[in-house]
Amino acid sequence: MLHIVVCVKQVPDSREIRIDPKNNTLIRQGVPSIVNFYDMHGLEEALRIKDEQNARVTVVTMGPPPAEKGLKECISLGADEAVLVTDRGFAGADTLATSYVVAETIRKVEEQWGPVDIVFCGKQTLDGDTGQVGPGVACRLDLEQLTYVNKVVSVNEDKRRVRVQRHLEDGLEVVETSMPVLITALKELNKVRRASLPGMIRAARYKPTVWTTADFPHLDKTKIGLKGSPTIVSKTWVPEVKAVKAISIEGETVQEKAAKLIDQLWGSPLPERLGWNAAANGTLD
Repeated sequence: MLHIVVCVKQVPDSREIRIDPKNNTLIRQGVPSIVNFYDMHGLEEALRIKDEQNARVTVVTMGPPPAEKGLKECISLGADEAVLVTDRGFAGADTLATSYVVAETIRKVEEQWGPVDIVFCGKQTLDGDTGQVGPGVACRLDLEQLTYVNKVVSVNEDKRRVRVQRHLEDGLEVVETSMPVLITALKELNKVRRASLPGMIRAARYKPTVWTTADFPHLDKTKIGLKGSPTIVSKTWVPEVKAVKAISIEGETVQEKAAKLIDQLWGSPLPERLGWNAAANGTLD
């Protein structure tokens, strides 16, 4: 049976994010949290593989205790197990420290529930927007990695091969590699399902597995949290609102409006630019 791990993160809802104009920091109070929607597309693809090939799906996240709510949502959709890695020692982690902890978590998941064949991540998160954690985890675990995937073409458990379609800047690319593999998902990969009533009932009763630093005896504490985060954010600010001048183009016909628009863009009437000689019976000079 395939074992698939999905990495998710609970993030502030980007539609509700506000900035404090005095200190230029995010206002988190009263802002609802959601599971990063790119991660949800990774979960959906894992569940589709489960539906087709009877795979096992484990969801992991690193975050504060309220992140348990996001894990329960994943359980309601069909995930088998969920792991919350939470500890004050993990606070303030940048992408380097986060990828280290997530990689160690996946190693522990393998000890608990067996070898991992596929890891799904979203291509990026809505709050950090870096796209670095997925590839960082792949490097730490020495996994093949397929990024910016918008279609999983095939998963062959017997041959241990995965074929996908990647969306690149200059077109589409179909590639195939061996398992174990890490895949980062685009939103075009699929449409996320709705939770079923039995799934919601199971999620309401489900208690995620919770691990702290004490559960990782070999964890290098110099690589976690603020100590393990070389990234420094020196300043944040809100872009200034600039006034934009708008001009209304009036006219009786579409042709008249188009002519006036061209005049506005070029700074002179169209006949003058074409050398129109009105005195010469409407001929061009």
